[in-house]
Amino acid sequence: MPLQEILEKYPKTGDHLIEVLLEYQNTKMNHYLTEEELKQIAKYLNVTESRVSSVVSFYTFFSLEPKGQHVIQICHDVPCYVNDQPSLVKTIKNLLSIDVGQTTEDKLFTLEYTSCLGACDKAPAMRIGEKTFTDLTPNKVKAIISEYRGKRHA
Repeated sequence: MPLQEILEKYPKTGDHLIEVLLEYQNTKMNHYLTEEELKQIAKYLNVTESRVSSVVSFYTFFSLEPKGQHVIQICHDVPCYVNDQPSLVKTIKNLLSIDVGQTTEDKLFTLEYTSCLGACDKAPAMRIGEKTFTDLTPNKVKAIISEYRGKRHA
């Protein structure tokens, strides 16, 4: 969805800055915002560019760097960690040949840590896009990654 189309859904006030940024970033296949887009958003919402930049740099769910089509977020909080999260990270790193914070060469996956996903009773957990996966094992992770690889050709 074009940025202008999203902007026109909101009043020209800074009260909706986070919503505009999130909605727009989520429409982009590479899940990031450019400096030019931040300038357009600031101008439309009548806020300073520094305010927009401050918000984007403060919240970890915003990115100024391109990410993969599927962003894999691994919960890094204690319940997931003690329930074998390190073996899941190792499995994903081996499957994708990337480290945490990196994107695959084909731009299909980005791997990153995140805070609690709210599934502590079903740890370990990870999220890909809007979908959360729980009670994970290395084999479940392999099947999930394989399913997302297949979506590229769907």
